[in-house]
Amino acid sequence: MIKIYTDGSCLENPGNGGWAAIINENGNTRKISGNEKNTTNNRMELMAPINALKNMEPKSEIEIFTDSQYVKLGITEWINTWVKNNWKTSKKEDVKNKDLWLELYSLNQSLKIRWNWVKAHAGNPMNEEADLLAKKAANLD
Repeated sequence: MIKIYTDGSCLENPGNGGWAAIINENGNTRKISGNEKNTTNNRMELMAPINALKNMEPKSEIEIFTDSQYVKLGITEWINTWVKNNWKTSKKEDVKNKDLWLELYSLNQSLKIRWNWVKAHAGNPMNEEADLLAKKAANLD
């Protein structure tokens, strides 16, 4: 099983943002990160799992850990209603970050993923490391 810890960060919201993922596959760990200018925290939270999942083999068994309820609930609960309601929220508003949700939804459909929420800043070493990597990436200088 592949285990992935993800996090996103924005220095200001909106502002410079960073995302990071720590991917542990059969004891081999790799870290990926990236950044964007003029973005939001939620977009960075979504970019982390998207980029971690992009190069996974189809049917891979994956466990993702995120400290973002937005990502966890969005991909496991809300997205089915959004699809059914033509990408409208329960308030009949357009779903924000639809472009990223479409990409994550497609990846989620092609892989076997178990989504887990972890409390942020609660001492989980992998979550803390992903947080630091995302913050470092957000410092665009």
